[in-house]
Amino acid sequence: MTVRVLFLSEGTSDQGLVSHVEGIAADLGVAVTVSAPDLRWLPSRVGQSVPDKLRITRELGGTYDLAVVQRDADRGSPDVRRTEIAEAVDKAWPELAHVPVVPVRMLEAWLLLDEQAIREVAGNPRGRIPLDLPKATAVERIADPKQRLKDTLAKAGDCKGRRLAELQQRFPRNRHRLLDLLDRDGPVAEVPSWQAFVSDLSGALKTAVPGV
Repeated sequence: MTVRVLFLSEGTSDQGLVSHVEGIAADLGVAVTVSAPDLRWLPSRVGQSVPDKLRITRELGGTYDLAVVQRDADRGSPDVRRTEIAEAVDKAWPELAHVPVVPVRMLEAWLLLDEQAIREVAGNPRGRIPLDLPKATAVERIADPKQRLKDTLAKAGDCKGRRLAELQQRFPRNRHRLLDLLDRDGPVAEVPSWQAFVSDLSGALKTAVPGV
């Protein structure tokens, strides 16, 4: 059986998580097909809320066994976000099983832990400037992980002036690349919100394919 997965992200640069959904499934021996529609290309503007995204995706058609829905916790409680996602699915697509993905506070926190990946993406893989990266056990307490990641990439690239401005303009692409490079078995495996994602997805896949 192939599990048909719908992936709905908070932003397009979060779609790098698709490869990790596929990787987690492969680790379990579960075949999946993942659809991650880019709703920006629709003729009519789609709202950014989870209910809006679910509603329009359902209207577009397609059959899915599982929805994976990503929404950053921001400054709220991850449990509140998980409840919001559950209520949205129950309202817009009640028969569809779902998995919430709730990074704390932002997905950028997951990307702040791999020194070599950061140096490579910053364009200075042999750099030696200390990056002072946070520990996995403390990364979820950073107030603004996005800004911390921008600052860390700039430090890793040893960028100033025009080069710094160019690096900052590339931040969405660099962020996406860091997500692609994220080692599921690396330091992120110690982060509670990542552990919850892996656990929830693994449980849902096992439920979808009995006997796994």
